Amino acid sequence: MAELKPVYKKILLKLSGEALAGKQGYGIDPDVIAGIAQEIRDVVDLGAQVALVIGGGNIFRGVAAASRGMDRASADYMGMLATVMNSLAMQDALEKVGVTTRVQSAIEMQEVAEPYIRRRAVRHLEKGRVVIFGAGTGNPYFTTDTAASLRAMEIGAEVILKATKVDGVYNADPAKDKDAVKFLSLTYLDVLKMGLQVMDATATSLCMDNNLPIVVFDLTRQGNIKRVVLGEPIGTIVKGD
Repeated sequence: MAELKPVYKKILLKLSGEALAGKQGYGIDPDVIAGIAQEIRDVVDLGAQVALVIGGGNIFRGVAAASRGMDRASADYMGMLATVMNSLAMQDALEKVGVTTRVQSAIEMQEVAEPYIRRRAVRHLEKGRVVIFGAGTGNPYFTTDTAASLRAMEIGAEVILKATKVDGVYNADPAKDKDAVKFLSLTYLDVLKMGLQVMDATATSLCMDNNLPIVVFDLTRQGNIKRVVLGEPIGTIVKGD
């Protein structure tokens, strides 16, 4: 049997915090995180370099707190700390399945994570380690989507894999509208003009300016991360014209 070769050699996987919560809707589901860790290990075994950015919505949503009257900057910093908690949980799950992992935080907290240093992150990846970028960009008013785009650019990733609960991008919510149509391919401008929920506008613009493709796919189906890395046409790809 021919050896499977990854189409993407260096990827940045963007997970929502909610993905770690599983069916319970908040916190971290140990079974879910163990399953994701196993899938990431399968991708690492293919020889691909893997970096991760994880949201914090399963623990704390800065935007939601700000809408209830909390100072937006304070709320966002709390959200960043939530992403570090998720990053440490994911590191633990990955190391349990034998994948050496480093967490780099944009907010310095040297007892639990390395500071974010681009060259060090690249070196870890070259050595086959998984790098998890915590604390977003380190700045309020920026989402973890934007952090994912920024870090992907900095480490020279070939693609952002945006893992969601749906199997791609639709013109309406497929859970509510049975006539919703799935897009197989979109341009960045399509996403911005139609206001599609792929990534926020800042993150999408950043990808557009640097021609970095985004693949939106269903994380809940086992083996999908590996399928995307091997180039199977699943989900929706967002790229230039």
